[in-house]
Order: sequence, then C-alpha cells, then structure tokens
Amino acid sequence: MSLTVAPPPPVARLRRLRAVELRTPHFAASGDFYREVWGLEQVESDRDGSWLRGTGDNHHVLSLQRAEANGLGRISFAVTTPAEVDEAARRLLARGIVPVAGPGRLDQVGGGYGLRFTDPEGRLIELSADVEAVVPRDQLGSPVPVGVTHVVLNTVDIDAAVAFYCEVLGMRVSDWSAHQMAFLRINSDHHCIAFHQAEWASLNHVAYEMPSVDHFMRGLGRLKHHGIAPQWGPGRHGPGNNTFSYFTDPAGLVCEYTSDVAQVVEDQWLCRTWPRTPELSDLWGTAGPPSTTVRSHMAGIPDPGPLANREGARA
Repeated sequence: MSLTVAPPPPVARLRRLRAVELRTPHFAASGDFYREVWGLEQVESDRDGSWLRGTGDNHHVLSLQRAEANGLGRISFAVTTPAEVDEAARRLLARGIVPVAGPGRLDQVGGGYGLRFTDPEGRLIELSADVEAVVPRDQLGSPVPVGVTHVVLNTVDIDAAVAFYCEVLGMRVSDWSAHQMAFLRINSDHHCIAFHQAEWASLNHVAYEMPSVDHFMRGLGRLKHHGIAPQWGPGRHGPGNNTFSYFTDPAGLVCEYTSDVAQVVEDQWLCRTWPRTPELSDLWGTAGPPSTTVRSHMAGIPDPGPLANREGARA
C-alpha cells in the first residue's frame, strides 16, 4: 500500500506587498517623474538610488536604482516577525532553494530583518520584517497613491510561474483571464501579483493604489495638468473589478493608477476564467483597446534578473 506524501508547506505567510525596486538608465528623470508628477515623496536618496513613499505606513513603496537597462530589481513582501524569516529560510533550503542573502539584518534603506532569493526566472524576492515604518499621511488632500498594490510580470511559462508562487510563497489564484493571465493574492485584495504569458520574462507594469475612485480621477487630472495623457484608460477591469489608467515613466516602464479592487472572502470566493474580450478588459467601455505602443511598453525587454551575472545567483 503506497502512502501519499503531503507537499511541503509554503515558506511563509505573506502579509502584504511592501515595495518594488526598478532599475533604470533614466535615473534622474524617473526620480523627478515619480516625485513631482506621480505623487510619491522621496524618503532618502544617494548617487545611484532613490526611495519613495506613498501615504501609507511603509517606509518606501518604490526604489529606483541606476542601471544600464530597464529591469525589475526586487519585489519585497512583508511577514510579521524575524522568526518567520528564519523559518522561511529553513523551508527554502528544504526545497533546495538557497537564499542569496540572509536571513539577517538587511543592509538597506529602511533596515529590517529578512532574506532574498530568486524565482525560477531570476526575479529577486525579498521577505522582510521589522522594516522602519513612517507615519501615514493625510489622504484627504492631494491625490497621492497609498502605495504599491500589485505587480504584473511577463513569464514564458505561466503554469510554472503560478505553481512556484502558490506552492512556495502560499499565494492563491483569484481568477484567470483565459490561459493568458493569472491573478494571485496573499490577503483580501484580489491580486498583488499577476502573470502574463509572454515571449520573455520581464516587468509588465506596477500598479499604485489610490484611496478612492475620486482620488483616482483627480490623480489623472494632476497628470493632465503636467501634460501627460493615459496610454490606456481610464476604465474598469473585469478580473479584479479595479479601475485602471496606464502611463509610462521616462524610462518607458509602465505604471498604473488603480482603485476599488475587489475584496476576496476566502470561504466564499469562486475562482473563474474570464474570456479575453474588450468588454471584460474594460467594463466601463471608456478606454478602448490598448494601443500597440502601450503593449510594447508592457512587453518590455528580456530581463534575466538583477543577479543574472552573479555566479550562483539563481535558485
């Protein structure tokens, strides 16, 4: 009689998406854009890095790093305690995944205790606790993002990517868009990571949460005041039910204002597969189809990950 071996548990319980790091050859211009136009506030900076916050309590939600080409630096997720980081390291090693840093104190702006490892396509993932917090800012004033709410990633193998992030990181699939996109959650927000089947691995876009639809629209008004029009939007998606409006920063990386994302009740939510139709890409019918230009920006350039040239970087 054969015994069924239970799969190992996820390495940690992720609480929220903390921050995203972007690598850019247009470092100065991108910094000006995210501060003066997009609405984030610079917390710290040096010659090759800039760290920016929203209105929430995260020390920073976006970091920009000077680089020779566009790319994704790392994606940071919050866990509750340093002990959970230590346990995550043990569970990663049990799966044959060797952290590239930690567990230990993080030598970075905002500090914290954490670890980093790479996923099968070379993306750098950080799990951290005890990162410095900041006092939340008033959300009633100017339309400023609360923080980063989701990241969409292009992948060459959507099934393998979804399996890794669910089995290793404990994410749950909220919905599919045909077999072209998968939306994954870690808390009640419909998704914090989404994967898009593509020709190469790269960053598709980063989405920033506005506190309300009114803040969302006033944010678009502020961008219009700066002479910047949406490359796609405004509209409201079917999967996730969130509002959307997509722009590009000076490096051509795509950034999104969004609000009103669907909230998942775990024991009531039914994952569904949405057809890929214009009517479901935009329930309002205001945005029209995405242009060839914005699709090109979302495709980006092949990105092997920030540690691709470092021996032993890949998990």
